[in-house]
Amino acid sequence: MSESSDPHDDFPAGFFSRTDESPDTTFYAYDRFVTHIDDGAIRAVGELYNALGIDGEGPAIRVLDFMSSWVSHFLTAPRELVLLGMNERELRANPQAASWVVHDLNADASMPFPDDSFDAATCCVSIDYLVRPIDVLREAARVVRPGGVVVCTFSNRCFPTKVIRGWLAVDEAQRCLVVSRYFQLAGGYEAPQSKLCTPPGAFGDPLYAVWAVVS
Repeated sequence: MSESSDPHDDFPAGFFSRTDESPDTTFYAYDRFVTHIDDGAIRAVGELYNALGIDGEGPAIRVLDFMSSWVSHFLTAPRELVLLGMNERELRANPQAASWVVHDLNADASMPFPDDSFDAATCCVSIDYLVRPIDVLREAARVVRPGGVVVCTFSNRCFPTKVIRGWLAVDEAQRCLVVSRYFQLAGGYEAPQSKLCTPPGAFGDPLYAVWAVVS
């Protein structure tokens, strides 16, 4: 791949297309005050954030939760949690948030924050909806200070018409490889790490994570 080429071209043609290509602002205009993973997976998200030191018990102070909604799944809220998401009513209802911004990352992958604004960033069960995820992770590396962590969690549930086609074409283990590749192509990160955060073979939703430290 040449330096000037689009890093998304590292994936097959059509990988980032979707069945429903209508504006996301229309789809997310409807309130969805539901959780998109079960209680076991939610607990696994919170435990991972705690282990990475990015909740209220850890050293991270200002944390960005991008592609967020009315819940953020921290066991203890960070001291300053900033949300970026699509539905204003959902963001307003998030009890862990200090502030929020309505922004469509599929329409504009740039994040409306200065460089090094955050100690960490999270993206929970949403990375599969991004049509330019590498650009978004590059932006995450810009707004998170060096040494901070960016973590993406995901399960096997989704809105199938809005998730990218490539996500539906690979199995759960391969999805960890896909997201790890996003981080690698974005640049600005140390080597990504990944794990299954719920017990193997356990009943309920699996919870996977891929994260990397900003270099």
